[in-house]
Amino acid sequence: MPRVCFLLKVRADRAEEYRERHADVWPEMKQALSESGWHNYSLFLREDGLLVGYLETDDFAAAQRAMAATEVNARWQAAMGEYFEALDGARPDEAMRPLTEVFHLP
Repeated sequence: MPRVCFLLKVRADRAEEYRERHADVWPEMKQALSESGWHNYSLFLREDGLLVGYLETDDFAAAQRAMAATEVNARWQAAMGEYFEALDGARPDEAMRPLTEVFHLP
């Protein structure tokens, strides 16, 4: 299954609160992610706010579209948007840009 990795920037002064919010992700959000094709999804947060996301999905663009069509995603993105830097008016899920994989050791 294809792997996707992306970076975002959480405001350093909000990093702890961001961690706390993700300690209890809404069950309906988890269900929507799974049903939309997001598998083995992880977020990693460095102290300075660098956020690294990783997931596996057959088609990232299709998985993003499926999530964008859900009501729970609209609520989640609205709640999470205040934690991020440099979104330039986009929602956090719209600002994700996959990195190019240059090496993988299976």
